[in-house]
Amino acid sequence: MTDRKSLGGGEGGEGVLGKIRAATAAGVDWVQIREKDLSGRELLELVQEAIAGRGVARVIVNDRLDVALAAGAAGVHLGGESLGARDVVRWCRSRNAPAEFLVGVSCHSLEDAREAERAGASYIFFGPVFDTPSKRGMGEPQSVAQLGEICRSVKIPVVAIGGVSERNAGECICAGAAGIAAIRMFQEARDAGAMKDLIERLRALS
Repeated sequence: MTDRKSLGGGEGGEGVLGKIRAATAAGVDWVQIREKDLSGRELLELVQEAIAGRGVARVIVNDRLDVALAAGAAGVHLGGESLGARDVVRWCRSRNAPAEFLVGVSCHSLEDAREAERAGASYIFFGPVFDTPSKRGMGEPQSVAQLGEICRSVKIPVVAIGGVSERNAGECICAGAAGIAAIRMFQEARDAGAMKDLIERLRALS
């Protein structure tokens, strides 16, 4: 997941594009572009540039279905303030969006997860699993045990989010998570070599 404001050197897109390129070169599977303050035009330009140099990673756009489709992204990720998953999935099917277009949903409870699955979501993010400053507004950490219950209760992939680090990522995978999502862990990698080493260590956990 991206957050250009947490990077040094201002708020421009070059810093985050550099991190995206390093992450894709290192072998990450997905990159979620999460830049909520950008205008539609600015976000579209950023996503298009990210896709143009993405390598093999799939680019997912936070919230903006219109931008995701216009840019040719792999999917859209819906948060608590986004359009409802059921409406988005129905719209995509009726408007002939690409069959492989993904609709992800952020979930914070078992009820949320089951509803996302019923709505036709492709995958869910569940968390915050651990304590993290960026997710404290979402309530107390959910715990690895709760993550495991979610993974056992739905058939779609569950991605763990919230305070996930190299130290605890293995716990999430052992609990049944299909993957992990993080901002700081990846953005704090000092260079492309460090990013590649990080990805290799994380892959070894699965």
